[in-house]
Amino acid sequence: MPMTKGAGAGFMSGYLDALALVERLHRLLLDVIKDEFERVGVLDINAVQGLLLFNIGDNEVTAGELKTRGYYQGSNVSYNLKKLVEMGYMHHQRCEVDRRSVRVRLTQKGRDIRDMASELFARHAEGLTAKGVVDAQGIEDITRALKRIERYWTDQIRYIY
Repeated sequence: MPMTKGAGAGFMSGYLDALALVERLHRLLLDVIKDEFERVGVLDINAVQGLLLFNIGDNEVTAGELKTRGYYQGSNVSYNLKKLVEMGYMHHQRCEVDRRSVRVRLTQKGRDIRDMASELFARHAEGLTAKGVVDAQGIEDITRALKRIERYWTDQIRYIY
């Protein structure tokens, strides 16, 4: 793979390692959520659906808003929303302005899952700091760097193509 002037082989190697790590971390996050659901006996939804409930939180959104706000990246967001409505985790209602669009919000059952995920993430945050894995400054640095990459990639999509 040819290198451009500004990117040396060492940077390229590190960049590819970081990309692979981000992908592995996302899959691992879903496994962690799945294991928590199994531990507490939630077997009717999957980890992607649980994370979707967590990310929606107290908001009322459309499927399109979930994608544009960065809450959900899957191509099957409509499928998951439909399943969550059918299973009683979400309410849905047609928008008054645009009847083609459906707004969704969590039911109490959905809020219970959101709270479960929130408690799981709080335990993890406490464990990460207690065990010295990463401190507040470290997490800020990671987040800042990831946001810069996100902005760069977003700019590539918007302005290059």
